[in-house]
Order: sequence, then C-alpha cells, then structure tokens
Amino acid sequence: MDGVRLDKWLWAARFYKTRSLATDEVSKGRVRVNDQPAKPSREIRVGDRLSLQQGWWTRVVIVRSLSEVRGPAPVAQQLYEETPESLRAREEATRQRRFLADPAQTIEQGRPTKRDRRKLADWQRWSASLDDPPKR
Repeated sequence: MDGVRLDKWLWAARFYKTRSLATDEVSKGRVRVNDQPAKPSREIRVGDRLSLQQGWWTRVVIVRSLSEVRGPAPVAQQLYEETPESLRAREEATRQRRFLADPAQTIEQGRPTKRDRRKLADWQRWSASLDDPPKR
C-alpha cells in the first residue's frame, strides 16, 4: 500500500469515532500534514508528521504504518508514534488544567429565585429600547 486517505487513516487509528467526524475535523483545519493544511482526501504515507488539535491540546504523531480498516485499539496504536515533545506538552497542559479554577466555583448566586425572576420580568416590562416597536 503506497498511500491512504487521511480521513480513513485517522478513523482506522482511532483518533475519531467515525470517518465523517474525521472528515469534518480535517475540513475545519484542525489536522495538518507535515505542517501544511490538508484535505480529507490527501494521501498520507509512512513517515508523515500529523498535527491534530483535540480539545485542549495538540497531538503531534508520526505515521508508522498504514491501514484503511479500523481494528482493535492495540493494533491502532501501532499505526502511529506520538513525539516526545507532544507527550510532554500534553502532560504539562493536564497539570496546568488541574490547578485552574473550577467553572462551578465562579458562580456566586446560582439559579435565580422566584423573587429574582419577578424583578427581572418587571424590569424588562418597563425598560424601553430604541429597537422595540411601540406597544399598542
């Protein structure tokens, strides 16, 4: 096998659950091949360097083997090798996220009470806006 479509390989290597998700992510520019933007139909070869933006971090992997068939996870992990820099960056990002503030802690009041909702409704009833048409 000389080359495989990028979206098929990403699906076979289990980076994305479905091939259509892989195609969407590549089309959005979240996957780069050899530091260049790629299309889902691009042929990748052994030795290519892929950058995948997934969530909070970017994974950089080297293609070690080609496959068009999705197999078990241990087989899929043999299709690529993640670079040491990428592993270190992911570990550092995970460590940094652990120390960030929890979004739930930033909410001071919680849900509005019935009294708060009445105040808000009263305020909206009497507030005037230039964009609102006059009420009859």
